[in-house]
Amino acid sequence: MFLKVGLLSAFIALSLAVPANAAEKKNPLKTSETWEDMRGDIFDDREIKDAAGVFSIEAPYRAHDAAIVPVTIKQDPESDLTIEKLTIIIDENPAPVVAEFEFGPAMGEVNLQTRVRIDLYSNVRAIAEASDGSLYMAGRFVKASGGCSAPALKDMETSISQAGKMRMRFYEPQKVEASLPHSGDRREAQVMMRHPNFSGMQMNQLTQLFIPAFFVNEMEVKQGEDLVFRLEAGISISEDPVFRFHYTRNGAEEFSLWATDTDGSVFEKTFPVVDTAS
Repeated sequence: MFLKVGLLSAFIALSLAVPANAAEKKNPLKTSETWEDMRGDIFDDREIKDAAGVFSIEAPYRAHDAAIVPVTIKQDPESDLTIEKLTIIIDENPAPVVAEFEFGPAMGEVNLQTRVRIDLYSNVRAIAEASDGSLYMAGRFVKASGGCSAPALKDMETSISQAGKMRMRFYEPQKVEASLPHSGDRREAQVMMRHPNFSGMQMNQLTQLFIPAFFVNEMEVKQGEDLVFRLEAGISISEDPVFRFHYTRNGAEEFSLWATDTDGSVFEKTFPVVDTAS
């Protein structure tokens, strides 16, 4: 009796101790013919190295909502590489290239989160290009489906009328060891933009006709005159795009945001830098 109880207690303790490590191995990349077919079209015959020790990607094993799947890219603090570009790819989406980022000097160590649509069970990949021209890849396999055709969260008129409205939030300063390669006055902020980001695969619930694609295709975020990131995006960024990121404070008093959508509209706004959470 006591032996059984002891074994049960040990099993429970072990089970509670495992998830942190297990979560990292729970959804590794899977073999994908789709990726093999398209990688040459995107990166030619360039070598793509494993991103271990350079950066990691976080995405849920099973998405709660396929139309709003969080994806986080985190550079290893010990890495002395400068990541200049980042491409996010979802193998089985109708338009696999989700977004292409270009980072400027104000970004520093890359720590970036956004939300994407996933249409079928798929690998989600991040391929980074370092300043020396090398490519590095990390990824996760995510169980989600229907994200590209899922109905919008708001009705069409409301979504379209609010398109282009921007907000920015600043968080408490980050503490970074001075000995790390990308140390400095590190801060965290979030850019939020109202936009329906229609994928072209969603149906108008009243007319039963497909809603034409209408999405944010470019965005630029600057701290003063310094580029933080520039973005080219497709249909797989979620409705009401959100980008949360860390950056190196350069002393500028404001951030400027600029974006365009597929209808040719241009959106611009500046935000004063706030040094504490707001």
